[in-house]
Amino acid sequence: MKPFLKYLFKFIGIFCLLYFGTIAFIGLTAPGGYYIPFFDHYFNYVSWLRSSLLYGARVVLFIAGYKTYVWEIYTLRVQSGRGVHIGFDCLGYGVLSFWAAFIIANAGSWMKKTKWIFSGLFLIWIINVLRISFLLIAINKHWSMPLGLDHHTWFNIAAYGCIFIMIYFFDRAGKREMSGQYERA
Repeated sequence: MKPFLKYLFKFIGIFCLLYFGTIAFIGLTAPGGYYIPFFDHYFNYVSWLRSSLLYGARVVLFIAGYKTYVWEIYTLRVQSGRGVHIGFDCLGYGVLSFWAAFIIANAGSWMKKTKWIFSGLFLIWIINVLRISFLLIAINKHWSMPLGLDHHTWFNIAAYGCIFIMIYFFDRAGKREMSGQYERA
């Protein structure tokens, strides 16, 4: 099989496992249906992600001078103002899955891949925290979204733009690593 096709199948397989696995996990940890309390109480990374986004945005808004609070585990509200509900679609697990699948499917040591995965995931998380923070300010100040695009679209533009920049640097680092190996031999 050609190397590109092998890579493509590996990337798509890992992405599907991460993305659809997260959707399945949401189904197993949401009461009703096939709910598994053990998963919900001990392994609910989706809930942890949501909480980290809510409290991360809360810190950013506190630094910006806004008094906020988390209301009912899903919503960040400005005191005496409106709030932002963080549903499953707001978590960014599609973008996070894309980045992780890209890194895992590529060649490199597990140490290198681990560093790149976590630094990329953290950067995407930061972008999402900033989006939630700006959205909460915008809805409380009655600002409209630029160019008529919704905040999900802006998040995707920013996150995938960042991913493509990270891909460029990952590729350059891989080429430098490979050329260094050949020079030493």
